[in-house]
Amino acid sequence: MTQEKINKINEYARRVKAGETLTPEELAERDALRREYIESYVGDLRATLNNTTVQYPDGTKKKLNKGK
Repeated sequence: MTQEKINKINEYARRVKAGETLTPEELAERDALRREYIESYVGDLRATLNNTTVQYPDGTKKKLNKGK
């Protein structure tokens, strides 16, 4: 997700908060950008968790299990 796309999401949010009505094309673009942002965020979070290990008090380390 590029900064330009994030800025576009924020622009739509500011306009709606200011009371403007978005056109159907703008609503569709906003929804697509939101989906892309969420998919990107979840993917980054999964990658981080897949590379996370837990160290127990006895010194053993174990990778996190992949959840559903």
